[in-house]
Amino acid sequence: MNLNSPKEIGEFKQRIYFFTLKLIELIDSLPKDDVSKKINDQLFQSGTSVISKFIEATASATKKDLSNSTIQAIKFANEAKLWLALIRDSKRAKAEKVKWFLEELDEISQILAASIKS
Repeated sequence: MNLNSPKEIGEFKQRIYFFTLKLIELIDSLPKDDVSKKINDQLFQSGTSVISKFIEATASATKKDLSNSTIQAIKFANEAKLWLALIRDSKRAKAEKVKWFLEELDEISQILAASIKS
């Protein structure tokens, strides 16, 4: 996916939206202890910021704004991967449950990075 057409952008936006909905479901299923709540808050913030920054990028008035918002989306995706890895490695969620989210964020980041180059 290259994000070179409105159709590709729309499909990618749907993909990120679906990811965000699934992330909210994951967060809702996680433990409610104090440490988990703090990690969950951070994951919610970074994970939902991927789509918000992408939408911001698609509405950019300049190429520089587009690039900056896309870079921010990638940074939030990387931050979300950290929180997901901590959830997995601290055994707050099963590795199999977290695997899809990590893989999806890797793909989303690669698509976003490729869009900056083109």
